[in-house]
Amino acid sequence: MKAITYSTYGDPDVLELSEVDPPKVGPGEVRIAVKAAGVNPVDWKIVAGGLDPLMNIQFPAIPGWDVAGVVEQVGLDVTEVAEGDEVMAYGRKDWVEQGSFAQQMTLPVRTLARKPPKLDWEQAAALPLAGLTAYQSLTRLGVGEGSTVLVHGANGGVGSFAVQIAVALGARVIGTASEKNHERVRGLGAEPVVYGDGLADRVRELAPDGVDVVADYVGDVLEPSLAVLADGGRLGSIADPAVAEKGGTYIWVRPDAEDLAVLADLVETGKLRIDVAESFPLAQAADAFRANMDGHTSGKIVVTVEA
Repeated sequence: MKAITYSTYGDPDVLELSEVDPPKVGPGEVRIAVKAAGVNPVDWKIVAGGLDPLMNIQFPAIPGWDVAGVVEQVGLDVTEVAEGDEVMAYGRKDWVEQGSFAQQMTLPVRTLARKPPKLDWEQAAALPLAGLTAYQSLTRLGVGEGSTVLVHGANGGVGSFAVQIAVALGARVIGTASEKNHERVRGLGAEPVVYGDGLADRVRELAPDGVDVVADYVGDVLEPSLAVLADGGRLGSIADPAVAEKGGTYIWVRPDAEDLAVLADLVETGKLRIDVAESFPLAQAADAFRANMDGHTSGKIVVTVEA
């Protein structure tokens, strides 16, 4: 099968289109014919060696954790899905070796959710990692009916999902974004504010008593976040480990089929939309990584895969 591989850590230039053996299907696993793979910052950070202290790697490795595709083979003791089912997954494994930037990928069945019919392959591949990060962070922080939530990075890949999910949970949302993106953030359901100097004052103008929850998806916002928290408020971040030193929660997303099914339901009921900014064919995965590294897109970057 064709796959994007790399044999040493580095920038996107180390990625190459290779011919590799199809992965074996173990017990409790399925093999997916990949239709699309989402691109996330963690992908190029792994390729650069950023997660080497945390995860083992087997070179040559195939990057990618977000996937959407069709089940083409089921392993022993798999009854939850069948050949031909359309699925999506946050396909993080315990090691870095066989990812989603390939024609085929194997995954534990416990990571899979069914693809919502209203999503195309690109949208489905764009949802799992970012959507689960948003959902799990908000639920861990206790966001619910009547909460006032400040979302840092409300126009970003995770933040844009967090705004919509928080609204669906019954919260009022204030979202930081550059002024040029305020219309989009407002359309997602948040009250936009410009980030940067004076942020705490701007948030306090909208929420004089402070906010119940701050969800940080960008980093470097600890001081203004603490300044706008109401008494008993909760702070979480996916980008700043120092949040734990201030009584907050540092959050790392987990693969979870049930949570992903919740997101699929939100899609089906029209409460969650997925914007794809740009897609690239598999052979141009390095360009997709560079586009994601640029960080100025409104929507997700995806890679499409042909059989």
